[in-house]
Amino acid sequence: MKSIPRIRRMSLSPPRDGGYYARHIFFCLNERKPGEDSCARHNAQAGFAHCKARVKAEGLAGPGRVRVNKAGCLDRCAGGPVAVVYPEAVWYSFVDEADIDEIVESHLKKGEVVERLLLPPDVGR
Repeated sequence: MKSIPRIRRMSLSPPRDGGYYARHIFFCLNERKPGEDSCARHNAQAGFAHCKARVKAEGLAGPGRVRVNKAGCLDRCAGGPVAVVYPEAVWYSFVDEADIDEIVESHLKKGEVVERLLLPPDVGR
Protein backbone atom coordinates (compact mmCIF):
# COMPACT_ATOMS: atom_id res chain seq x y z
CA MET A 1 0.00 0.00 0.00
CA LYS A 2 1.24 3.46 -0.85
CA SER A 3 2.01 5.82 2.00
CA ILE A 4 -0.30 8.75 2.49
CA PRO A 5 1.43 12.14 2.65
CA ARG A 6 1.14 13.99 5.93
CA ILE A 7 -1.54 16.66 5.84
CA ARG A 8 -0.90 19.82 7.80
CA ARG A 9 -3.53 20.83 10.30
CA MET A 10 -5.49 23.92 9.40
CA SER A 11 -7.50 26.07 11.72
CA LEU A 12 -10.92 27.32 10.75
CA SER A 13 -9.92 30.97 10.80
CA PRO A 14 -10.43 33.01 7.62
CA PRO A 15 -8.01 31.87 4.91
CA ARG A 16 -4.98 34.11 4.44
CA ASP A 17 -4.78 33.39 0.73
CA GLY A 18 -7.90 35.42 -0.01
CA GLY A 19 -10.17 32.38 -0.08
CA TYR A 20 -13.69 32.66 1.26
CA TYR A 21 -13.91 29.32 3.10
CA ALA A 22 -11.26 27.50 5.13
CA ARG A 23 -12.49 24.16 3.77
CA HIS A 24 -14.89 22.81 1.16
CA ILE A 25 -16.22 19.28 1.13
CA PHE A 26 -17.64 18.19 -2.21
CA PHE A 27 -19.95 15.17 -2.46
CA CYS A 28 -20.29 13.42 -5.80
CA LEU A 29 -24.04 13.04 -6.42
CA ASN A 30 -23.69 11.91 -10.02
CA GLU A 31 -26.01 9.25 -11.43
CA ARG A 32 -24.75 7.43 -14.50
CA LYS A 33 -26.84 5.62 -17.06
CA PRO A 34 -28.44 2.30 -16.02
CA GLY A 35 -25.94 -0.49 -15.50
CA GLU A 36 -23.03 1.84 -14.67
CA ASP A 37 -21.88 2.30 -11.10
CA SER A 38 -22.23 5.77 -9.62
CA CYS A 39 -22.14 7.56 -6.29
CA ALA A 40 -25.88 8.32 -6.48
CA ARG A 41 -26.56 4.57 -6.39
CA HIS A 42 -24.60 4.33 -3.13
CA ASN A 43 -26.75 6.75 -1.12
CA ALA A 44 -24.50 9.78 -1.67
CA GLN A 45 -27.40 12.23 -1.33
CA ALA A 46 -28.07 11.02 2.22
CA GLY A 47 -24.38 11.45 3.10
CA PHE A 48 -24.40 14.98 1.69
CA ALA A 49 -27.58 15.92 3.59
CA HIS A 50 -26.25 14.49 6.85
CA CYS A 51 -22.91 16.29 6.47
CA LYS A 52 -24.62 19.61 5.72
CA ALA A 53 -26.84 19.24 8.81
CA ARG A 54 -23.89 18.26 11.05
CA VAL A 55 -21.69 21.12 9.86
CA LYS A 56 -24.51 23.57 10.54
CA ALA A 57 -25.32 22.03 13.95
CA GLU A 58 -21.64 22.18 14.97
CA GLY A 59 -21.45 25.87 14.05
CA LEU A 60 -18.85 25.18 11.37
CA ALA A 61 -20.73 26.66 8.41
CA GLY A 62 -20.11 30.05 6.88
CA PRO A 63 -17.39 32.37 5.62
CA GLY A 64 -13.93 31.53 6.93
CA ARG A 65 -15.20 28.12 7.99
CA VAL A 66 -16.68 25.15 6.07
CA ARG A 67 -18.86 24.85 2.97
CA VAL A 68 -20.62 21.59 2.07
CA ASN A 69 -21.19 21.34 -1.69
CA LYS A 70 -22.91 19.06 -4.16
CA ALA A 71 -20.77 18.00 -7.09
CA GLY A 72 -21.36 16.30 -10.37
CA CYS A 73 -19.16 13.42 -11.40
CA LEU A 74 -15.78 13.42 -9.69
CA ASP A 75 -14.73 10.45 -11.88
CA ARG A 76 -13.96 8.10 -8.98
CA CYS A 77 -17.24 6.16 -8.84
CA ALA A 78 -15.51 2.80 -8.36
CA GLY A 79 -14.87 3.87 -4.76
CA GLY A 80 -18.27 5.44 -4.27
CA PRO A 81 -19.76 7.15 -2.65
CA VAL A 82 -16.96 9.69 -2.56
CA ALA A 83 -16.30 13.13 -1.12
CA VAL A 84 -13.23 15.34 -1.32
CA VAL A 85 -12.07 17.99 1.15
CA TYR A 86 -10.19 21.04 -0.11
CA PRO A 87 -7.79 22.74 0.17
CA GLU A 88 -6.05 19.58 1.40
CA ALA A 89 -7.39 17.50 -1.55
CA VAL A 90 -8.20 14.55 0.70
CA TRP A 91 -10.51 11.97 -0.89
CA TYR A 92 -12.87 9.89 1.22
CA SER A 93 -15.22 6.99 0.70
CA PHE A 94 -17.99 6.59 3.25
CA VAL A 95 -20.66 4.06 4.12
CA ASP A 96 -22.99 5.58 6.68
CA GLU A 97 -23.75 8.55 8.93
CA ALA A 98 -21.13 7.44 11.46
CA ASP A 99 -18.45 7.82 8.75
CA ILE A 100 -19.72 11.30 7.92
CA ASP A 101 -19.76 12.21 11.62
CA GLU A 102 -16.12 11.15 11.89
CA ILE A 103 -15.12 13.24 8.85
CA VAL A 104 -16.92 16.27 10.29
CA GLU A 105 -15.47 15.87 13.79
CA SER A 106 -11.92 14.94 12.80
CA HIS A 107 -11.18 16.61 9.49
CA LEU A 108 -13.59 19.50 9.08
CA LYS A 109 -13.49 20.55 12.73
CA LYS A 110 -9.95 19.63 13.84
CA GLY A 111 -8.00 19.28 10.58
CA GLU A 112 -7.16 15.62 11.24
CA VAL A 113 -7.42 13.22 8.29
CA VAL A 114 -9.58 10.12 8.86
CA GLU A 115 -7.16 7.58 7.49
CA ARG A 116 -9.51 4.58 7.63
CA LEU A 117 -11.88 6.33 5.19
CA LEU A 118 -9.26 7.47 2.66
CA LEU A 119 -10.01 6.53 -0.93
CA PRO A 120 -6.98 4.69 -2.35
CA PRO A 121 -5.17 6.88 -4.90
CA ASP A 122 -5.52 4.33 -7.71
CA VAL A 123 -9.33 4.13 -7.55
CA GLY A 124 -10.86 5.86 -10.55
CA ARG A 125 -13.93 5.53 -12.64
